[in-house]
Parts: sequence; C-alpha cells; structure tokens
Amino acid sequence: MLRSIAAATTSAPMPDQTPEAAPDRPLAAAIGLALRGRCPACGEGRMFARFLKPTSACAHCGQRWDRHQADDFPSYIVILLLGHILVPLMIEVNRALDIPLGWQAAIWPGLALLLAVAMIQPVKGAVIAFQWSRRMHGFG
Repeated sequence: MLRSIAAATTSAPMPDQTPEAAPDRPLAAAIGLALRGRCPACGEGRMFARFLKPTSACAHCGQRWDRHQADDFPSYIVILLLGHILVPLMIEVNRALDIPLGWQAAIWPGLALLLAVAMIQPVKGAVIAFQWSRRMHGFG
C-alpha cells in the first residue's frame, strides 16, 4: 500500500510533458548592469536601496532581489582583487621611490580601505547578477 502511494507521488512526468525552456539571461550584460548599480533584468531600476542592501524588488520591472545568497563571497573577491592591485603597486613604489616607512604605514592601509569601500557594492551587485542570470537560489 505504501509503495503504491510513494510511486504515485514520485512518478516521472509523461513523455509529452516537457518543461518549457526558460528564456536566456545573458551573463555579461547582467554583470555589466549590476556593476553600475542597475537592475540586471531591465537595466532601468536601481539594484541597491542602501550601500550594501539590495532593493527588495526593482521599481521598474518588479524583479525581486531579496532572494539572493551572496553572503561573504563579494568580500572574498574584493580581498583577492585588493591583493592583486596593491602588492605589485607597493613593490613598484618601493623600488622607484624612497618613501619613509611611517608614510607607507599610513598610505597603504588607507588606500586599501578606500579601494575596498569603492569595490564592495559593485562586486556584490555582480555576484547577485551572476546568481540571477544562472537562475540560482530562488531566481528561477
């Protein structure tokens, strides 16, 4: 009895019932729009309500953005980018100029903070746009 109920509830779809193909969401265009803080779905609405808080839905097209799961990934990307930008820059500046260590102790952390703040929102937008374009985490 239980097997017949389980078989009835988990049966495969009929051969003539093929799921409709979802329309394509181009990745490059979505990330490009999100890097500028625009809605990846329509390109018109704003992606963020506050500095790192996405809007619950696009005011123009209604696409919901509260389903994302970006978590800490944007921070990891920013840290990786900062390392690849600042380390070669520090090496070249130290090779070319004779800046006192005290000045460098003020310049490099300040520059790292400035770049991190400038990059975190666009990177978070790009991560959310990636999830949207690949229909991940409830963006089906």
